[in-house]
Amino acid sequence: MGLFSIFSNKSAKIKEYKAKGAVIVDVRSSGEFAGGYVAGAVNIPLNQLTQRMDEISKLNKPVVFCCASGVRSAKATAVAKNAGIDGINGGGWRSVDNAWM
Repeated sequence: MGLFSIFSNKSAKIKEYKAKGAVIVDVRSSGEFAGGYVAGAVNIPLNQLTQRMDEISKLNKPVVFCCASGVRSAKATAVAKNAGIDGINGGGWRSVDNAWM
C-alpha cells in the first residue's frame, strides 16, 4: 500500500463521516485554531478534552478529530472511543479541510 493510497483512504473515511453528519473537533490550542481552521469546526484543545467529553457526547453525532499533524487528534480519538463516541482521526486540519469540501 503506497503513501497515496493511505491518504486517499483517509480522505474517503472523512467524506464518509461527513455524509453521516459528523462534526469536526479541532484539538489544537485556541491560538493555533485562530490561525486557521476548517469552517464549522469546534475547538476543544486536547488538554481540555477529558473535562469536555460530555459536551461532545451531547452532540450525538460522529466526530472527525483534527489537529496540526495528526498526533493530538489520534490521542483525542482514543479518548473518545473509550467514552463510547464514534470518532476518527482525520489528521492535520488542512487535510480534513481538503477532504471536507
